[in-house]
Order: sequence, then C-alpha cells, then structure tokens
Amino acid sequence: MTAPRSSGPALAVVGATGAVGSVLLQILSQRADVWGDIRLIASSRSAGRMLAVRAQECEVLALSEDAFDGLGAGDVVLFLTPAEVSARWAPVVVARGAVAVDQSAAFREDPEVPLVVPEVNGHAVRIRPRGIVAGPDCVTAAMIAALGALHAEYSLAELAVSTYQAASAAGRAGSATLRRQLAVVAGTSLGEQTGDVRRAVGEDTGPFAAPLALNVVPWSGELRADGWSSHELAVRAQTRRILQLERLPVAVTCVQVPVVTGHSMTVRARFEREVDAAHAREILEAAPGVVLVDDPAAGEFPTPADAAGTDPAWVGRVRSSLDDPCALEFFVSADNLRKGVALNAAQIAELVAGEFA
Repeated sequence: MTAPRSSGPALAVVGATGAVGSVLLQILSQRADVWGDIRLIASSRSAGRMLAVRAQECEVLALSEDAFDGLGAGDVVLFLTPAEVSARWAPVVVARGAVAVDQSAAFREDPEVPLVVPEVNGHAVRIRPRGIVAGPDCVTAAMIAALGALHAEYSLAELAVSTYQAASAAGRAGSATLRRQLAVVAGTSLGEQTGDVRRAVGEDTGPFAAPLALNVVPWSGELRADGWSSHELAVRAQTRRILQLERLPVAVTCVQVPVVTGHSMTVRARFEREVDAAHAREILEAAPGVVLVDDPAAGEFPTPADAAGTDPAWVGRVRSSLDDPCALEFFVSADNLRKGVALNAAQIAELVAGEFA
C-alpha cells in the first residue's frame, strides 16, 4: 500500500525503517509535496509494518524486484542502506528508468556518479551517466556548505579538520550502545581512573572501538595505510570531489564522542588570499544551509544539542588564525542524521523531480 497517487513523480525509500529512514519520513512531511506515490521498502524483517507519511499510512514492502514494479522514467528511489545493498539494487532501479539517489559509500568514488550537496554543487545532479546520484557521508555534508561558501570567495588552499562524531552515526546500534553504557556507568561508583569506565562497560563496546560513555574514541572506520582510517580518507576524498579540488591538501582526525545526535568539527581552512574574519562571517550568514551563531562573549556558539533536530549546519567560533593571515578557524555542529544524510537525500531527490516538472 502506498500513499495516494498525485500528478508528481513516484518516490521510493529503501531503508525506510532505519534510523535515517525515520528522519527522512519526517522531512517528507515538512517539505513541499512534489511526490505522487510514496513507496516504503525495507528488509523482509520489517515488511508489513505500517508507517505514517504525510498523514497517510503506508505498508512497508520487502526489498525485492517486485517492490520496484511500476517505477520508471521521472521516478526517484532513495537508498538509505549499507553500501552492499545499494550496490546490488541501484542498478536494478536504473534499468527500469528511475533515478537512484544513494547515501551510502557504494558510488561516492565513481567518476560517472556525481557526488552532490545541493547547497554547493546542486547543478551536478543533471549529469549522471549511470543514472545514480550519490551523497557524501554525514561529516562532509555537515561542513561543506560553510566551506563551499568561503571557497567561492577566497579559494581554498588547505584544510585540517577534527571531528566529534555522535553515536547515532552508527545507526540504532550506536545510539543503543551509548545509552546502555551510560546506564551501566550511572549505576556504578566511578573513581578517577579512566580504567573504571572500561571495567564497568566490559566488552560491551557495540560498533565502537572502545567504550564511548564518559570517553572519546579517536577512531572511525577501518585501518588504512600509514595509520589513517577509512573514514578519514573518505572525508578527504569527498571534500576534494565536491569542491573540484583534486590536489587539495586535507588532514582529518575522526573522533567518536558520547553524544547521541549531532556531529561537530573544528575546521582550519587556509585560502589563496588573506581572509577578513568579519567578512567571512557575512559570507557564512548568507550561505544557504548555514546558520551563524557566533558571540562567545554572550555564550553563543554551536553545540550538537542546538543542532539536533534542525536542518542547517550551525557555525561559530569564527576567527582569524593567530599566525597566518590566509587561514580561518571555525566550529561546526549539525544533526548527522538529518542534515548529514536524510535532508541531503531529500534535496537531491527534489532536484531530480524538478527536471520532470
């Protein structure tokens, strides 16, 4: 069962029952209605569930060839799924004439698949030789709107980023692990030794490399050459692709922190010419997808608690480098599920739908 047909194109959401899928359904109810049929698809475990979409009850379909019946040219299928699922099913969708919008890592490095953040390079959606459009990971999506606006004015020359990533980036399992660990730790009498947290949590680290409660974990992804993680290298590669700066020097350190929702990052950006911090703030204030919150004297700066549940990337602590007139330092917080994934996917899908309006 799908939402009633209107004159718009059909939208199918694969992974509709996951953490990001739940946010995407909220977003669909809050944005302009450009869609006809809305079809919800998930694994066979979730088939038959009823979910609300725009005040309509929709039955979740099991992921199969039949789930895509009736889809064709002008229709859009969002993949909010692991990379292996997207890699298997996106070509099936494209063969039927629909456009696949994928938020996994399956196609982000494919030169025939545009990697898109609509606020920065939305025009790239129209050039899709494989019929697929990819979105970046939630860290890149969170910082790139601010970075892209500054790059357009000053020309980015070098980038260094440290991330503070929320547990929900690991899906429902990540959030559940953090909550479980916090409950265990709250029931103990911890001393001053960090080892106490490890003893309290034991082997229950869930999807993280170490206990996350009352801790920070400087690791995300798999080990790559020279000690870099796959996630750090991915942020580097995606930033280069979106900004079309193939040789941009980028250094990234990814850190997991005990926050449920909301990624944050410190950014040091060096540009081709001198940067005026006051003018940079004006640029950020006008940048689409960005909210500037920058009055430290009044205690006003971004935090993940502020960003959670909101659409924009919150930017603050904007300041000139102490030792380089061409460098700028700033801080970003954004809802990793909403801004980082679901909203980006919805915006891309709307751009595609606009082509057929």
